[in-house]
Amino acid sequence: MGIKKYYVGIDIGGTKTAVLLIGSQGEVLDRIQFVTDVGKDAWKDTVVHMKEHTAQFIKLKKIESIGISCGGPLNSRSGLILSPPNLPGWDNVPITDIFQNEFKIPAYLENDANAGALAEWKFGAGKGYNNVIFLTFGTGLGAGLILDGRLYSGTNDYGGEAGHLRLAEDGPIGYHKRGSFEGFCSGTGLAQMMSFELRCLAEEIGKEEMIKKYKAVGEVTGRDVVEWAKNGDALALEVVEKSGVYLGKGLSLLIDLLNPELIVIGSMGVRLGDLLFEPARRIIEKEVIPGAASVCKIVPAALGEKIGDYAALSVALKGEKN
Repeated sequence: MGIKKYYVGIDIGGTKTAVLLIGSQGEVLDRIQFVTDVGKDAWKDTVVHMKEHTAQFIKLKKIESIGISCGGPLNSRSGLILSPPNLPGWDNVPITDIFQNEFKIPAYLENDANAGALAEWKFGAGKGYNNVIFLTFGTGLGAGLILDGRLYSGTNDYGGEAGHLRLAEDGPIGYHKRGSFEGFCSGTGLAQMMSFELRCLAEEIGKEEMIKKYKAVGEVTGRDVVEWAKNGDALALEVVEKSGVYLGKGLSLLIDLLNPELIVIGSMGVRLGDLLFEPARRIIEKEVIPGAASVCKIVPAALGEKIGDYAALSVALKGEKN
């Protein structure tokens, strides 16, 4: 067995931030979570908390490096967070410089989709594969690309923005684009499609009756759609089927273009499983070059709710040869 190593992982989310003390095999020794501050210059308060907890962990263990996972856009090479839509006020934050200057320890930054791809590749469903696509399929849709055994992020970190692909001229809005891959295949998109169906139902049976069975249109979430579909609700199943069809269309483009061995789908993919995957596979069978389709498996993410922890560790490991 090798020498035990320890890392600090930081997972910056739109509502919560977690700072973790992690061992080299992914074991979380301590985890502290707090609210992410947003608004003009509010990031400075969150960074103060991040540094305080990092300092606590440095007192406990010798830390090799710090890995930071955050929603994009960002520049991983220069360590800059560049105004992510889910982090208002986080404009041009030099996050890795802040931590390296404070602690004299290497710090690395990756967007959450790339970090998730690294996590599933190193510790989850993608172990042992060289060509893996990871789709977040959470609130939004991002993709992380492992190609020929390496993370591919493009010329300036915009590689893998699959959610921006337009799959239809009309449809739910995602990534500020109607009919986009993200519009059809995200928690936000599921909520939009279900809301449309509920408006139609309200016209048939009346708004009050509709609300008794479901809830007010403006309150519907992607998690609601998942729960209703898993309980066999016909309308929710129609929405999930439609999302699965467009998932198949989007994946067909990616498979024909990148020829992956494995596609790993997180969040809603884990919760819905074959309710989502079966319609996607039917489309792929019709659309994709047979030779490429035959070598590509589609599976749910294996790390579940722990993926953020493993993602932060995977980013911390970027400076090491694994």
